[in-house]
Amino acid sequence: MKTPAIEAFFATLQTANPTPVTELEYTTVFELLTAVLLSAQATDVGVNKATRKLFPVANTPQAILDLGLDGLESYIKTIGLYHSKAKHLLQTCRMLVDLHGGQVPRTRVALQALPGVGRKTANVVLNVAFGEPTMAVDTHIFRVSNRTGLALGKTPEAVEQQLLQRVPPRFMVDAHHWLILHGRYVCQARKPLCWQCGVSAYCDFTDKTPTP
Repeated sequence: MKTPAIEAFFATLQTANPTPVTELEYTTVFELLTAVLLSAQATDVGVNKATRKLFPVANTPQAILDLGLDGLESYIKTIGLYHSKAKHLLQTCRMLVDLHGGQVPRTRVALQALPGVGRKTANVVLNVAFGEPTMAVDTHIFRVSNRTGLALGKTPEAVEQQLLQRVPPRFMVDAHHWLILHGRYVCQARKPLCWQCGVSAYCDFTDKTPTP
């Protein structure tokens, strides 16, 4: 995808959705961190169903610790990999209480030191909670970036670095939301809805799906 096409690509997505937001439900930075940690290999819909029950009961690191492993698992057992996620979340809460005064840190290094928090999760928190121009590359962004020619790479981090170089600065804060939503609802994995795509004119994908 050439530079002029990238500008038009994001300008079109911005016009269609000027203020994109995550579909994970949260009211505090800690709730966001928890929801993102729980969302690995799970849907936002499934995570929201669980956190709607969990957060009214426990939405601080200490409150999660007070639930204990069995108590926490009882709220998130509908989410995939809930055993390991519960252990990681409890370990993270312990570190937040002991090392950060119960607050979510604002640096990548401190975030990625938390159990269960990888680069993608840290990028989401830095972007959504703190407004930093990071790029959290999930399966949707990885697919859309490679398929459209926006950013080519064999690994999520390679795609992330390409996006950081290629996305115009004025679009960076919201770019990962637009790309996730585009991949989730339009540029889908098995059958991209090319006939409904508002940015197909700027896309390098040659095998576009015809109108059904």
